[in-house]
Amino acid sequence: VSACEAMIFEDTPLTHCLADPAQHTIRTALAAPGGQVHGSVGALAAAMGEDAARVVFAVNGGMYDNQGRPIGYYVEDGERLQRLNRNPGPGNFHLLPNGVFFGSEGEWAVLTSDEFAETIDERPAFATQSGPMLLIGGEMHPELSDNGPSRKIRNAVGVDRRGRAHFVISEVPLSMGRLARFYRDVLNVENALFLDGTVSQLWDPAKERIDTGIAIGPLIVVEKRARARP
Repeated sequence: VSACEAMIFEDTPLTHCLADPAQHTIRTALAAPGGQVHGSVGALAAAMGEDAARVVFAVNGGMYDNQGRPIGYYVEDGERLQRLNRNPGPGNFHLLPNGVFFGSEGEWAVLTSDEFAETIDERPAFATQSGPMLLIGGEMHPELSDNGPSRKIRNAVGVDRRGRAHFVISEVPLSMGRLARFYRDVLNVENALFLDGTVSQLWDPAKERIDTGIAIGPLIVVEKRARARP
């Protein structure tokens, strides 16, 4: 059974994938053991071999440079590969506030990068920084309009009050504002983080879906728990 379902919001088709800490674990994945960046969910699937049977779904997970390496805070298996980036600059990543999706031991969260820096003392098991934030405390990012003119295939993540992570990828181009309002008005998420646009990919093994496209960077992998939590 797939953890992903088709939904419609304001005539826009979306795919919503739910990760539940009682049933799932989350990790980040950047490169194969040899060091080469996966670059796609298909390459990740091939590299995992038989271990791919554990995967519930996977998505692209954050901004990256032209080598596919993360440009913001990135932790994989407890190892920090990139420091928190709070520098000003161009593009979506620097449309401040940006944010961090992170977690350890089934506790997942999305925080603005400033709040993450101020409140998180211990390095998480996984983390990826992206931007901009779509929702901050239930309010839309101040630079986003309800339905701006920019339309792209986009994906994002948010964590609800029950600690579940909601991943959304659009099936047609849509505005950031519409995506933010879907998180606010339908998913009832307080904090949501834009992951990327144009290059967004989903791997949903249960539906035999493996998206292809432009080479991507960090990946977020949701897997079955070895034993479900009570």
